[in-house]
Amino acid sequence: MKTNIKRRNFLRNSLLATGGILLVPNFISCKDDDIDELPIPENLVEKNFVQGVASFDPTNSQVIIWTRYTTNNTSATLVWQIAKDKNFKDVIRQAEVATDASRDFTVAVEIKDLEAGQKLYYRFVNVKDKATSPVGETLTFNESISEVKLAVASCANFAYGYFNVYEEIKKSDADVVIHLGDYIYEYGENSYGSFRTPEPKGEIISLEDYRTRYRQYRSDEQLKELHRTKPFISVWDDHEVANDTYKDGAENHQEGEGSFTARKQGALKAYSEYLPNMTNLVDNSIIYRNLKIGNLADLIMLDTRIIGRDKQLEYSEFYNTRGEFDSEAFQQAWLNPQRTLLGATQLGWLESELAASNGKWQIIGQQVLMGKMLIPAELLTLLAKLLAEVSSTGSASEETYLLFKTSITELVTIKARMLQNDPTLTEEELTRVKTVLPYNLDAWDGYFMERERVLESFKNKNVVVLAGDTHNAWYSNLTNNSGEKVGVEVATSSVSSPGLEKYLGASAVELEEALKLLIDDLQYGNLSQRGFMELTVTSDSIKTDWNFVDTVTSKEYINNIGKTVTL
Repeated sequence: MKTNIKRRNFLRNSLLATGGILLVPNFISCKDDDIDELPIPENLVEKNFVQGVASFDPTNSQVIIWTRYTTNNTSATLVWQIAKDKNFKDVIRQAEVATDASRDFTVAVEIKDLEAGQKLYYRFVNVKDKATSPVGETLTFNESISEVKLAVASCANFAYGYFNVYEEIKKSDADVVIHLGDYIYEYGENSYGSFRTPEPKGEIISLEDYRTRYRQYRSDEQLKELHRTKPFISVWDDHEVANDTYKDGAENHQEGEGSFTARKQGALKAYSEYLPNMTNLVDNSIIYRNLKIGNLADLIMLDTRIIGRDKQLEYSEFYNTRGEFDSEAFQQAWLNPQRTLLGATQLGWLESELAASNGKWQIIGQQVLMGKMLIPAELLTLLAKLLAEVSSTGSASEETYLLFKTSITELVTIKARMLQNDPTLTEEELTRVKTVLPYNLDAWDGYFMERERVLESFKNKNVVVLAGDTHNAWYSNLTNNSGEKVGVEVATSSVSSPGLEKYLGASAVELEEALKLLIDDLQYGNLSQRGFMELTVTSDSIKTDWNFVDTVTSKEYINNIGKTVTL
């Protein structure tokens, strides 16, 4: 049959170098593009689309559709169609696009000028090969939307287990998946997980390495099906490059691995090929953005990892040769107002977006914990010692384990007495619970002054911060330095990466109960299960369900809701 096809004279197919980062741009489709006629065969076969299809960044007027074509040719020309029905009888936009090895044969079409409030279906066709992709499903939001359901996920380590969490999200009634990063991991075989073998087997460093890893992930049936059926809104975290990345380095990048700049460039180029986001017309390297969900919420996605982050502080840098901690030097570095997580430009943009927001909710999707996780210093020191022993020998010594459990018991008892205003508490006991240190210097806890400025911008708004990164689930009040509550944070567990149960075993449950008492702002923690969050957002409330699967080493699993909070 003959079908009207809009020619690719509207497409951009060149790499843009901006902001020091080279990303692959989306092809752009607008409603007034020229129309020609090209044939679509009727006897199409579903083949050559090994990584399936996906969609990204839906708004009330646009969405991105994606695929990758497998071919031995130097290029491939594909027809894409988006329709109101899965049989493509009511096609609302269609066009032809070419791709090649320069973008790993991926295609991302940013389709603008769509009507609001639509359920949409899309596909890609190679006319010459008579090949068609699976049919994808996506949407545009209503302008006056009354409810939206958001699934929130992060930290999917292929080597550690199956993606049962992704399968459960597909079964859920979530409208959109928000992925907060660590979509892939850079480690080689048996380095961080040994249940499944990553491709390539070594640590990924080059552009082709990263592409190979993405191709493996996107060939996983559980992830592929989720992408086919629900749109994603994504940001990167550190493992899309290397562990504990900052703007000009990473913990897991060594001198013998070549230039970090080249590694980062290759990693982010591959990311943009497989996880596109809405085009920033000023600077294509910027992934922070505001996706308005009708008049219900502003979904503000941040980059807390790459674009502006200063190198993380490390406690080891503040011990002298006698093993004594220099608390004065640490405090001076920790409270340095020049240290930044976002960078000045992004910080100013965030403040402007929040000030201008007139949505009922301001939902901030970002990577690392923002809540204040200030832990008694003695417990943090013992936890670090225990984790180090498990990492190096496979288990903690009996002495360290006993000290850790004893410390938990004693500190919880002291804190409970303190909350009851027990007059018999000694200064020594009070000092043990009041002498606190930040739990994770890679998180907002390591960037105190900038966090205070961000928290100031939350005032008089309804802010809910989303976080991932830690592989554990959390719920915290967000309070400024004056103790004023200005928002809340809900943090998801991981898809498959292990939480603290890897190191603590059954004691992880004991620790999570202790932390709720010892950390003033913490309301909930789950340190031992894999899962995701589902947020049901209405004008009156946001209900968060923490979902957990009971295993990632068998595809026979049970999902349960471990905690529900309504704001």
